[in-house]
Amino acid sequence: MPSFDIVSQIDLNEVDNAINGISREIKQRYDLKGSKCAVERKERTLTINADDDFKLKQVIDLIATYFQRRNVDARMLQYNKAENASGGSIRQEATIRDGIDQETARHIVKEVKGTKTKIQIAIQGNELRVSGKKRDDLQNIITFCKELKGVEQPLQFINFRD
Repeated sequence: MPSFDIVSQIDLNEVDNAINGISREIKQRYDLKGSKCAVERKERTLTINADDDFKLKQVIDLIATYFQRRNVDARMLQYNKAENASGGSIRQEATIRDGIDQETARHIVKEVKGTKTKIQIAIQGNELRVSGKKRDDLQNIITFCKELKGVEQPLQFINFRD
């Protein structure tokens, strides 16, 4: 029986490469040169330090640019509220989302079952397993999921087996 998995994964090596590029550009850019701007990653959290709101927005734009260059979807980041740090600077944390949370998984299952296609879909931890009798039905589900509204994080479709 043909099947595939719906996942939401991120390559942390590419994230590190993007952060290294951001650090180099912060040192070279005229508007950020000599500032206390920095981006650091610990486990699944990015910490962004900046002197003021303008520079914080510039660094966030750099993150989006460098993530796009490294083929990492910037929607994988969930930004928390900016807070004041020592020395009058601003700190903001962004959590790296990896895997599909239960609420999003239930939403996807509900929408896919609403298509009335003869397939089975099951939640397995932080991913979804879709199986059916016809390969065409599974391909239709993939295109349906790509166009699905209400899902903020990017989805990948892996392990397609006949």
